[in-house]
Amino acid sequence: MSTPQPPTQQAAPAWQAAPGSPFPTYTSPIPVVRTHLGHALASEWTKIRSVRSTMWTLGVFVLLVVGIGLSAGALVANSNDDLGDENPLALGFFGLLLGVMCIITLGVLTTASEYGTGMIRTTMTACPSRGRVLAAKAIVFFTVAFVVTLVATSFVAFVQVGMVDGAREPTGGEWLKGTVGVSLYIALIGLLSLIVGAIVRHSAGAITIMIGVVLAPLVIALFMFSSSLEDLRQALFEYSIPNQLSVFYSQSLTETGPSGWDPLWIVLGITAAAFVGAYALQEQRDV
Repeated sequence: MSTPQPPTQQAAPAWQAAPGSPFPTYTSPIPVVRTHLGHALASEWTKIRSVRSTMWTLGVFVLLVVGIGLSAGALVANSNDDLGDENPLALGFFGLLLGVMCIITLGVLTTASEYGTGMIRTTMTACPSRGRVLAAKAIVFFTVAFVVTLVATSFVAFVQVGMVDGAREPTGGEWLKGTVGVSLYIALIGLLSLIVGAIVRHSAGAITIMIGVVLAPLVIALFMFSSSLEDLRQALFEYSIPNQLSVFYSQSLTETGPSGWDPLWIVLGITAAAFVGAYALQEQRDV
């Protein structure tokens, strides 16, 4: 009968002396890979698709945009109202006006929730480059928000045009602004919320700030009755986010102010400035 042999064991990593040094150094068997932005993007993509808040907020967003948009189209179709020369895609404005709150909430939670739970320490340990982490979060969130908004607005637009009898066919420019343009604008509003969340580091506080940014200018303007405040009242109307959203559907609340693609450039400039400020603060703060 053969004698059982002891199980073979792998050799432990050797301690070897570095060239020119009398002291041994440890050589790890795990390969060392230089990290880059792609690794941070993969990490943030895993985070955003694995948390329940993403599915809930995006689900409610789609429900609001599609549900309210199609309801508005059905009401107009059943009432036999003639839209005349009005842009039929403008019926999708009402759903987006409420849906933007969901994008704001998700944008804030993408950054601020990690500070609330302390998960940001793990994130920064895995990727000490804070600018890379912020950039990865921004890229992943912006892509998700843009794609979801584009799909929802395009679906509503196509259904509404076919639903409303007698409505004129939108031009190519109106299709582009009412789908791609407004989706870029909504995604940038969400990205601004993400940046505010990184600056404030508090979910409730950042969401409150962003809701104030969206609603406060229009609400304040409605209660400015003094003639001496007429110029300020007009400016608040013109540059309020609801009015800038309506510009993409050629339905501006005022005859002056932003027009065409102006709202997109305005929010892009504000978001870029906020991103620079958030990056500078992250480099100075403790985690």
